[in-house]
Amino acid sequence: MNAKTSTERAAEAWLVGDARVEALEFGRARREITSTGRADLLARAELLRCATRVASLVFEPCAGFDALALDAAPAEQAYARYLQGTAKPADAALLPEAHRSLIGNAVPDAAVAAIKDPLSQLVAAGVLLKSGRATPGVITTAVDTASARGWRRPLLAWLGVQRERAQAAGARDEAARLQRRIDLVAPPPAAR
Repeated sequence: MNAKTSTERAAEAWLVGDARVEALEFGRARREITSTGRADLLARAELLRCATRVASLVFEPCAGFDALALDAAPAEQAYARYLQGTAKPADAALLPEAHRSLIGNAVPDAAVAAIKDPLSQLVAAGVLLKSGRATPGVITTAVDTASARGWRRPLLAWLGVQRERAQAAGARDEAARLQRRIDLVAPPPAAR
């Protein structure tokens, strides 16, 4: 129970932009879980940590999970591939239900919008962006979800994607509007 609470607090801290609290809470969760000797539970916690990164468009190796991958269950291995954007059609049945319909889906807008859990929705959008399949609708859904939750880190990341796309399209007024919104959300330089 302590590990679950600390893992949830760590995820929330990461999403709101507090890396210090995230590290403390995840360290506490990791200590609690390792005391059980259960690699499967630790693998799930590491995957949640990696999922928060994907939701925030921080695409990095999931090193904590990778160290446990040999002892992880097939469902955890499938989810790790999903987070990396390399899931195969056979992985779909092993994924959490919210993510199954995204495997091989050519038009993912409705599938992402139908996901009820905000973190799962942002993870799905991040996976789609990483694999080059995020549509403008998916990006807008991600911005709206992060904004509604007050999750600063993913909101800044997704607004940045929108701004870059507006700039690439030559939509200077839209890019300037998005930059003003980014400036509103971004913490002052002293707080970074």
